[in-house]
Amino acid sequence: MTTNLPLSGNTALITGASAGIGEATAEALAAKGANIAIVAHRESKLQTVADRIESETDGTALVLPVIVSEPEEVREAIDETVETFDRLDVVVNNAGIATGGDVTVETMPVEQYRTVMGVNVDGIFFVTQETLPHLRETSGIAIFVASFAGQYPRPGAPIYAATKWWMRGFAHSLAGAVGTDEIGVTVINPSEVRTEFGKEYRDEISEERYEPNEVTEPETIADSIAFAAQQEPPNVVFELELYRRDKLSGF
Repeated sequence: MTTNLPLSGNTALITGASAGIGEATAEALAAKGANIAIVAHRESKLQTVADRIESETDGTALVLPVIVSEPEEVREAIDETVETFDRLDVVVNNAGIATGGDVTVETMPVEQYRTVMGVNVDGIFFVTQETLPHLRETSGIAIFVASFAGQYPRPGAPIYAATKWWMRGFAHSLAGAVGTDEIGVTVINPSEVRTEFGKEYRDEISEERYEPNEVTEPETIADSIAFAAQQEPPNVVFELELYRRDKLSGF
């Protein structure tokens, strides 16, 4: 077994890990030596990711089919992770869904509003709430995958943008609350990424909308998450903005 990797012996839990940024992050952290707990609601997709990780690295991948907006499911998943690996060092809050591209505040169905808020806000809170005691024991790091949309007005998606503003405010305030416990908190802000994002309520996902290399690839975001995950006390990456060089032209 390889033992000189930077995250050897550590355990990382990643939500939204069945595709896109979450899948790439699970692979990146496993390549750095971590054991991986992967969370999403699609068990078959998670199993495919787990099989690939275990065939390509020395790490173990634990599959946890979970709906993050259900607190009891989250609690059981965290308990199983710690029981399996004896520790938790890195948590990546990545799960998130987009609102429909053709809906406005006036036309958004209540069901869609509650689902988006449930995943993007409640899910973040429940995962963080359950993992903080374990991160305190290991002086671990909580990483939040936020968005360009959480920094600038997004007239076409105000509800989605609001969830990302919430995430950043929550994460930064949390950093102030738990930093004295040697828990690190990092916010990562990507702009457009070529993934399955938008599959729930949009006719076209970003993977189909953008050609390869037209926007950021998920592996690039995963590399930045892996960099943040390797920081040791007392240091932490507070916030990292990862945009293409042409992103702000004409903004």
